Order: sequence, then structure tokens, then C-alpha cells
Amino acid sequence: MFNEDEVLPLFVDRLRPVLDDLDVPYEVVAVDDGSADATPVLLQKFLRDWPQLRVVRLRANSGHQAAISAGLTAARGQWVVTIDADLQDPPEVVGEMLATGRRELVDVVYGVRTDRSTDSAFKRTTARGFYRLMRMIGGDDLRMDAGDFRLMSRATVDAVNALPEHHRVLRLVIPTLGFPEAEVGYKREARAAGDSKYPLSKMLKLTLDSVTGFSQAPLRLATWFGIGGFLVAAVLAAYALVSKLAGNPISGWTSTVVIVAGFAAIQLLCLGILGEYVGRIYTTQQARPTYYVAYDSLLAAPSTPRHEPEPEPAPEAARLESSTVPA
Repeated sequence: MFNEDEVLPLFVDRLRPVLDDLDVPYEVVAVDDGSADATPVLLQKFLRDWPQLRVVRLRANSGHQAAISAGLTAARGQWVVTIDADLQDPPEVVGEMLATGRRELVDVVYGVRTDRSTDSAFKRTTARGFYRLMRMIGGDDLRMDAGDFRLMSRATVDAVNALPEHHRVLRLVIPTLGFPEAEVGYKREARAAGDSKYPLSKMLKLTLDSVTGFSQAPLRLATWFGIGGFLVAAVLAAYALVSKLAGNPISGWTSTVVIVAGFAAIQLLCLGILGEYVGRIYTTQQARPTYYVAYDSLLAAPSTPRHEPEPEPAPEAARLESSTVPA
């Protein structure tokens, strides 16, 4: 959650009854991604009355995917659900996800948006284009309209936490693990309160991280641009030579300028693509953490009685019997 003081009370009012009715031990890891409003104050208030709540506050706004990674690192349950606090993903679906994971013996249960009528036409169009682009460049396992609302087994969470890569996009990373999976459909609801924390600039950044972090297709695209440019140049050279030998005048400078400008644009695009990949390599070599934890209520008050998830032996992730549901 990030600056969600308007929607947070509504979120708690809907989430807590759902988890209490599951009749399993659970904890809720609330990751405050450096909020500057009253979100930290409200979390401390709920912390006093909700023993299963655990607050993890980051020192600065680190971004949506980094905040989810922080929550996965902190979560201790045998099943883990990730969900945003804006109530666009209904908490009531968590129980269905847990039942599906147990019944079908899978490690991942995706929440798939079967109805996105509450989203704007622009949002639906860009989202559809994003998923199609990811599938086109190699993400055949990517589920259409599956965001970051999902249930994962302990084995899946441990595998994700062990990954060394930076700027990872979890909705692309998790399908590549190849763990058994299922899906649960739900209707995408309108934001219950407050403003969206995902403007166009963040959507573009997510897309860029997804493309460069998920596939080498852009690098191959630059190679094909180079081959195509060489072929076009060869054809033009042959045309100029034939025209000269035939005594026909060659076209004026306009076509020449257009061709030069086109090739220059392709070269700059290829350099930009290479720069993105080099930048990712540089960031990885620096090995700087993507987030810093400023406060963890579980560590801040170890003497306070807490309702901790019960340990569960599970040699195989696909055979987990009991579970806890950190959100």
C-alpha cells in the first residue's frame, strides 16, 4: 500500500472477516511502501486491535514490485496471497484461491480478471496490448489478465525469494518457474476510494522492465534492423548504379535525406535498446537492495503475544495440507 489512508479502513473491514472465516491460522503482512499520508498511523491503530496483523514499513517509496518482494521476504505462511489495498481485487476471492490450491494440488493460483468493465477503455486497451506483447516475445506461459493477485505455495515463495535479479516483474517471473498452476476468475472492481497510484509513467516503466528483464527479443530486433538496413542500402546502391549506367538522372536530395534520417533513427533505437540492457547489467553488478525496511512490527515488539502461523511439514509443495494466508 502507498498513500492509501482513504481506502485502508474499507480494506480492513472486508479482509479481516474473510480471513477469520477461513478457520486457519494466518497473518497479514501489510507493506507500507513509504506512504506520506496517514497510512502509517492507521496501520498502528489496526495493529493494536488485530493480533494477526504485521506491519512492514519501507524507508522510501520503492515501487510496486519491490514492495511485493518485501512482503514475500517477510511472509511466513505455507500459502501466501499478494493483494493490493485498493479493493479492485476483492478479498472474498482469497478463500476460493485457497480451496483451489488444496483441491487441485497446485503451487500457484492466479486471480484472472474475467470482467474489466470498471476499468477505463484506455486501461483495458493498454493492458491487452501489454499481455499480447509479452506473449509475443516469448511469454507463452503468461496468463492473460492475471496481475499480482495470486496465491503461492511456500515452495514458490522460497523460489522467488532466491532469485538474484533486480527490477523483477513478478507476474512474468512466476510463470517461468514452471510450477503447477490453476486460476480463479473474478470481476475487477472499481477503486473503493482515493486515486490510482499507477499513472501512465509507471505503466511505461513496468512495460520497459518487463520487456528488457524478460526477453532478449529487443536485442534480436536490433540485429534484424541492422540486416534490414544493409539489404535496403544494397538495393539502393544497385539502383543508383543501374541508373547511372543507363544514363537516367538519380532522384533528388529529398529521398536521400529521408533515407539517412530513417537509418539514423534506427541506429539510435538500437543504441537505446543496448543501453537498457547495459544499464540492467550495471545495476545488477552494483547489487544494491531494491528496498530498505524501516520498521517491522514483529521485530519491534518481540515480547508482544502474536498469533503466529503454525509450522507445517511439507516436503512437496504440491501436497500442502494446511495453510496460512498472509496477504
